[in-house]
Amino acid sequence: MPRTSPFKIGKHAVPLGRTKDIFLQVSQRYTGDPISLPIRVMRAHKPGPVVLVTAAVHGDEINGTGVIHELMFGQPLALTQGVLVLVPVINIFGFENQNRYMPDRRDLNRCFPGSEKGSLSSRVAHIIINQLIKHCDYGIDLHTAANSRTNFPNVRGDLSEPQVRRLAKAFGCELIVNSKGPVGSLRREATKVGCPTIILEAGEPCKIEPRVLEVGTRGVTNVLIDLGMLPGEPVRPAYQARVSKSLWIRSEVGGILRFHVTPGEPVAAGQPVATNASVFGKEQNVLVSPVDGIILGMTTLPTVKPGEPVCHVAIPNKSLRSVQKALNQAPDSSLGTRLREDLATNISVTEHEGDWAEPTQENNGF
Repeated sequence: MPRTSPFKIGKHAVPLGRTKDIFLQVSQRYTGDPISLPIRVMRAHKPGPVVLVTAAVHGDEINGTGVIHELMFGQPLALTQGVLVLVPVINIFGFENQNRYMPDRRDLNRCFPGSEKGSLSSRVAHIIINQLIKHCDYGIDLHTAANSRTNFPNVRGDLSEPQVRRLAKAFGCELIVNSKGPVGSLRREATKVGCPTIILEAGEPCKIEPRVLEVGTRGVTNVLIDLGMLPGEPVRPAYQARVSKSLWIRSEVGGILRFHVTPGEPVAAGQPVATNASVFGKEQNVLVSPVDGIILGMTTLPTVKPGEPVCHVAIPNKSLRSVQKALNQAPDSSLGTRLREDLATNISVTEHEGDWAEPTQENNGF
């Protein structure tokens, strides 16, 4: 039932038609002073869904923080109904130290739902679940790749859950990865307690990237439109494909890489993705994609040892031919086109001079 009484987080109440900045205490400093999460609650004049948007559960993944700032300070969001809860930083400890982890060396995104009597990370997770997430109807958690990697923007969630599937499609990324998430992750445990949650994976850590901001703000806005909380029509991508399988292409020898692909690029089985050269510039081997797929993520560090990850290849449920056709038809001004160009500038890409054959097999469907 829609909430008409004041919406509460902890001891803080927000009535209909009000926007309020509040602080939710999650721990204490050595001095005994409180450590709190900054939260903005935007409530429309009419009751409706409660949507939670969080960022920086890994303290160095701040693209999402930038997205939430855009939602706070960009073009005003004139909500027609419901509540929007914005948390620009979840792991306030790691954020202050530009570090992925918590002070107790734990990954906060493996500690949910937490425990009232557990470790520091477990106690923080417990507060977030019980005083924040359980009061919301839907969740969007914003992430980036890990250190020295970049991710082409993709949404992930447990697509066996109808409401998660709805959010994932509405967000508007080209790639939707079907995954419950690791045990103890915010999205997995939030969904379990009745707050269907998706995540956005996009860009690099320790950066706020302009095109990733566009992807994130457009995606959140799309979801709010789909839920009837904002007027307008959602913006759709050039294509949308579901991904149930992916694989990493790993280096075979140590050396320095020359990349031949970029994030978001369709690749055919047998297509070269990187050449490994010795420190003297002599070619040692060429890494190729073992499958038809799309570059979901890749290393931004060109130096590798044997076995280190180079490219993450998503295997979509659409043929490469249909994906490439959709991309060719997209205007140069489209966000997807500009995004690919921007992400490609973060790595050095060259053409491979060898020969390889493109597959002709079709695989259609969403």
